[in-house]
Amino acid sequence: MSELSRRGVFALGAGAALAGAAGTGAASADSFREANLAGFQHNYAQVNGVRLHYVTGGRGEPLVLLPGWPQTWWEYHKIMPALATRFRVIAVDLRGMGGSEKPQGGYDKKTMATDIHELVKKLGYTKVGLAGHDIGSQVAFSFAANFPAATRKVALLDVLHPDESYYQIPLLPPPGQFSLWWFAFNQVQTLPEQLLAGRFRFLIDWLFANTAFNPDAIDERSRTIYARAYNSPEAIRASNAWYKAFHQDIADGKTYAKLTPPVLGLASVLSYEQMVAALPNVAVDGKAVQVDGAGHWLAEEAPDAVARALTEFFG
Repeated sequence: MSELSRRGVFALGAGAALAGAAGTGAASADSFREANLAGFQHNYAQVNGVRLHYVTGGRGEPLVLLPGWPQTWWEYHKIMPALATRFRVIAVDLRGMGGSEKPQGGYDKKTMATDIHELVKKLGYTKVGLAGHDIGSQVAFSFAANFPAATRKVALLDVLHPDESYYQIPLLPPPGQFSLWWFAFNQVQTLPEQLLAGRFRFLIDWLFANTAFNPDAIDERSRTIYARAYNSPEAIRASNAWYKAFHQDIADGKTYAKLTPPVLGLASVLSYEQMVAALPNVAVDGKAVQVDGAGHWLAEEAPDAVARALTEFFG
C-alpha cells in the first residue's frame, strides 16, 4: 500500500488549497529506443518555433493526448491501443518534454496550447478532442479556453488550470495532510538540475510510491523511460519551467471565460470532490467522473476504466 493510500490526502490542480493539501539531450533519445508501441509511429513537427515529438496510430476522429510531469507520451501506452480502435490517436510530448525541443522560454500554458493548436492544424485538422493529465491537463484546458472553435471536447485528468488557490498551498501542511513540496522545489533556480541530473530515478520512484494507490502499476520499463527522459540538466530545467510559469498561467486564467466545449473531469477518489466543486466554475458543460482504485496516475493505475470513460465521452 502506498503512502497516498495510508494517509488518504492528495490534491492537485485548481482549488488544491481548498482541499487542504493544498535543445533535446541524449538521455531523451535513449528513452525512445525502449518507448515503442506496436501499431504506432514516432513523428516530429516544427510548429510555433519549437520542434515537437508525437506518436500516432489508429483511425477515426482525432484525439490528442497530452502528458504530465514527470512523464512523457508513454504514460498513455496502456490505453492507446484501445483508443486507436475508435480514434486517430496523437500523443504529444509537450514543449520541454521527452523527444520535444527544450527552448529557454514559452512554458506558460497559453503558449504550450498554441504549440498544440499549430500542430493539429499542420496535421490537417480543424477540430480535435483533447485529453490531458497533470501539466498536460493544464495545456488542454488552455487550448479549450483559447481555441474553442478547434475543440470538440476536452477531458481533464486529475488537474485543472492554475488559479489563485495555488498561492494558498501550505509550505508546511498540518499533520496528516500531504505536502505538494515539488511545487516549490521546481520553482528553485539551478539547484534541481544539480541535485537530480543522473539521479532522477530516485524522484520517479518516490512519486509513484507516495502518490499512487498501486505503485506496481508503473512497471520497471516505464520508470526507466521516464527517468531517462528527465535525467539531463536540460530536461530538468525545461520541466521545472512548467512550474515557474504558474504565475503567468494564473494571470492568463483570470482572462478566460468558462469553457464552452463539453468537459469531462476524470479524478481519483481523493480528488473527485475537488473536481466536482471546481468544474461548474470553469465549464459551461462539465461532468466529473471518479476513477476507483487509482491515485494520481490514472491512465496507468486504472487503464481499462480510463479508456472506457474517454471512449464513451469522445465517441
